[in-house]
Amino acid sequence: MKVVVIGGGAAGMMAALQASREGHQVILLEKNEKLGKKIYITGKGRCNVTNACEIEELFEHVVTNREFLYSGFYTFSNDAVMELFEELGCPLKIERGNRVFPVSDHSSDVISVLERALKRQNVTICLKTTVKKILVQDGQAVGVRLASEDTVKGDKIIVATGGMSYPSTGSTGDGYEFARKTGHHVTQIVPALVPFQIREDFCRELMGLSLRNIKAVMTSNGRKVYEDFGEMLFTHFGVSGPVILSASSYAARYQGTELKLHMDLKPALTKEQLDQRILRDFKEVKNKAFKNSLSHLLPKKMIPVMIELSGIPEHKKVNEITRKEREKLLSLFKDFTLTIAGVRGFKEAIITQGGIDVKEINPGTMESKKIKGLYFAGEILDLDAVTGGFNLQIAWSTGYLAGSN
Repeated sequence: MKVVVIGGGAAGMMAALQASREGHQVILLEKNEKLGKKIYITGKGRCNVTNACEIEELFEHVVTNREFLYSGFYTFSNDAVMELFEELGCPLKIERGNRVFPVSDHSSDVISVLERALKRQNVTICLKTTVKKILVQDGQAVGVRLASEDTVKGDKIIVATGGMSYPSTGSTGDGYEFARKTGHHVTQIVPALVPFQIREDFCRELMGLSLRNIKAVMTSNGRKVYEDFGEMLFTHFGVSGPVILSASSYAARYQGTELKLHMDLKPALTKEQLDQRILRDFKEVKNKAFKNSLSHLLPKKMIPVMIELSGIPEHKKVNEITRKEREKLLSLFKDFTLTIAGVRGFKEAIITQGGIDVKEINPGTMESKKIKGLYFAGEILDLDAVTGGFNLQIAWSTGYLAGSN
């Protein structure tokens, strides 16, 4: 059969490779000047290929429609992904949080081994080729029309055009248009794995400050909706970093409610233990001003903000601080609260939340239930996960299924 794959990202390359390994004639159409443009920037240019957790844990990290991925994850698991890349000549390593990276720390190695494999399989790769329309005849996909008005015929069409995030890499939502025009429903599209905008002005003063090992809890109208431990970063507009990006994937469903971030800056200590620690530090500097008492507990940049929020005068002698004032300080350490004003846009989003309604897709084959011979894979589908290699695993698994079937 002749298989046409639209999109040369993670899902598209995997689909093309697998379809060619099944013995089909494959043509891969990519509108960029090179393949894997978005893979190139993932994991800060290192490419977090997948996550080496137990397969059951993969599902726990999926935010939207995890049941749909049952076939995908079990057919082409994280172990199978790692095995494939090692076999193709890209050795991998496992880091903190079971994150899997190329040993070289270069995302370009992931792209080049896939590209070499595609060439070995005689896949025809057409770069700088934009698809305008999917051609359908009697409920069956029969080819595509290009922007050049040329037609590429195919027995099967796989759409793996990505979402809307990082539009500079070519993810401009073309696939959603193809889907709508072929009668598919596309759910609401929002940026995900994206920094938060914060209402409090003091974030600007903390810009550039990174906090490690904090516990972050996101609440909607006072009810806990997300919790995680990890690293975060203050920016000129709010907060970012792994723990924040993952929380953002849960924010969209609580639009219109009051969203707050509660940070425990010292999660390893109970309130009592932290109180004892503060008392010990105070004892050492009992005759000094309050502003000189927090250097062992906080980064330098954060001290003026904590002093202001505590309401304790900065020049007040440490031995004059009342128990009530100390308790206020203690509660700031254990519940440093920020008000979420919104999320940043698609330009800063790692992935897109929303996409083609998975009720219209066969989860075992990735074929449309509406149009025969039309398949969808990767970020274009209404599937997403938190950070840690899980979104690329979705791309590999769904691409593999589409190519195999």
